[in-house]
Amino acid sequence: MNRQAQAVIMLLLGGAVLKISVGDLYLRYVKEGLRPFLLLSGALLVVAAVMTLWHEYRVPESHASHEHDDHGHAHGGPLVGWMIIAPVLGLLLVAPPAMGAYAAGQSGTALSTAAESDYPPLPPGDVVPITVLDYASRAVFDKGKSLGDRQVKLVGFLVTSTDGKQVLGRMILSCCAADARPIKVAFAGQGPTGMADDSWVEIVGTYTDQTMRDAVNDEIIPYISVVSWRPVDPPKQQYE
Repeated sequence: MNRQAQAVIMLLLGGAVLKISVGDLYLRYVKEGLRPFLLLSGALLVVAAVMTLWHEYRVPESHASHEHDDHGHAHGGPLVGWMIIAPVLGLLLVAPPAMGAYAAGQSGTALSTAAESDYPPLPPGDVVPITVLDYASRAVFDKGKSLGDRQVKLVGFLVTSTDGKQVLGRMILSCCAADARPIKVAFAGQGPTGMADDSWVEIVGTYTDQTMRDAVNDEIIPYISVVSWRPVDPPKQQYE
């Protein structure tokens, strides 16, 4: 693969990174705080590609001809080098969805019974919006002490686990989608019915000490006593 081809691929890659970073599409792949780094890296790739192309096309023709004679084998490099363009085209032409019910159903809950934490009181309010991870952590590690009988509101997608039970799920990221892991909360009382996996719902409920074991990794999945629920649109930031 010659330098012109390398520059074109670098230009496409930089353009693809910029394309997903200027909107909200990047949230399907990485955490929100990484956006500045994506913009910077995409811009650097584009600048480097443009400078490489400019340098290659401004080289005197005689010098370019000499390079071709001496290093002609570079132009016939392995075709496998072009395979790098596949993910680039994927970013430019296709928008894969955020990881959802299938990934969550195949993975065990990310809560570990070895964890320990000291949780602050919930903020004031009749119904407190908290993350699925926050509720599950307080329910398992704090035994619900910091939850009490307060009503909380969770938003997540429905997922059927390997044992056939439909639970609430939300994927959490350490860095990017490659390390995404699910947090799961089961339903006590009148949970969502008639909804397909990957449907997003808002759950209002209270703490219950009921738990179940995840069929994938045998970790604890807490329950929430459902007071009400309703379907909602997927949030802009689908990962926690």
